[in-house]
Amino acid sequence: MLSRVADSLYWMSRYLERAENTVRQLDVTMGLMLDTSGTSAETRWQRLIASLGKASRMEWNGDLDAMARTLIFDSLNPAAVTFCINGARENARQVREEISSEQWQRLNRLFHQMHSQHAQAQFRSSINDLLASVVDGIHLFKGVSDTTMIHGQGWQFIRLGRYLERSYATATLLEVYQPELFQVQEQDNSGYQYLELVGLLRCCTSFEAYCQVYTADLSSDRILEFLLLNRDFPHAIRYCVDGIRDAIESIQRSGGRRPPEELTSGIGRLHAMLGYTTIGEILAGDTGAFLHTIREQCMRIHELIYRYYVHYSIQSALAI
Repeated sequence: MLSRVADSLYWMSRYLERAENTVRQLDVTMGLMLDTSGTSAETRWQRLIASLGKASRMEWNGDLDAMARTLIFDSLNPAAVTFCINGARENARQVREEISSEQWQRLNRLFHQMHSQHAQAQFRSSINDLLASVVDGIHLFKGVSDTTMIHGQGWQFIRLGRYLERSYATATLLEVYQPELFQVQEQDNSGYQYLELVGLLRCCTSFEAYCQVYTADLSSDRILEFLLLNRDFPHAIRYCVDGIRDAIESIQRSGGRRPPEELTSGIGRLHAMLGYTTIGEILAGDTGAFLHTIREQCMRIHELIYRYYVHYSIQSALAI
């Protein structure tokens, strides 16, 4: 596959995953702001911005509606929903011949929805409905991608982008929450703590899935274990890392080449971190450092993907 095609499919997928993550976290944060008993609106907003990678020009100014509008519609802010959807559509346009008509139609429809007067009116009347419609559009695109596209190299690069973005985003979210929720505190059994833990699970669309495994008895330790180490839930980091490794192996098999050792060893280290470490060992050590290492490994894998599949030299191509 041409490097420009792989690059566009990869980033199309990452941008859509990033847009969905922003929508979910904004929706949950605005819901939590209705409760004023535990944390101030400014603190919740700052935590949201930190979990999105410290989005620029988004410091708290007291006007929630204006700031939410910026986080949704700003086409110049890399964390904003519209910016991400614009990026996804532009990457899809560049490889229009590599995706199905149904994929293009769904993504194009979502793009025009975000730039329509109807979206602005829907924001004013019911921001929750607008956010839900964006998530629906992204989910429709993902479903159409899985059912209308050949599951070859291109589809694998879409999976690769999705799972790498999701792994990094979940690790960032957990690292932001870690000092407050994953340490022993006096208010562990308070209603405030319960509300915060439910919010964290909802940010990862995982409340019901968590309850199926652990019941509704929320525990910060169990939540950390679930979102880090569960191998069956699609938003758990372990599941995403398994998906990254599987996508890389499939790309290499379809290309008839052996995997580059540096890339496979990098993914292997991250996989081993999650596959052979217990939650007790994580909690006994520095949990924040463990989560930060996951983020660093994800960035390293991204760099290696670019080195071997996008910006590769003749020598590196011949070496693999």
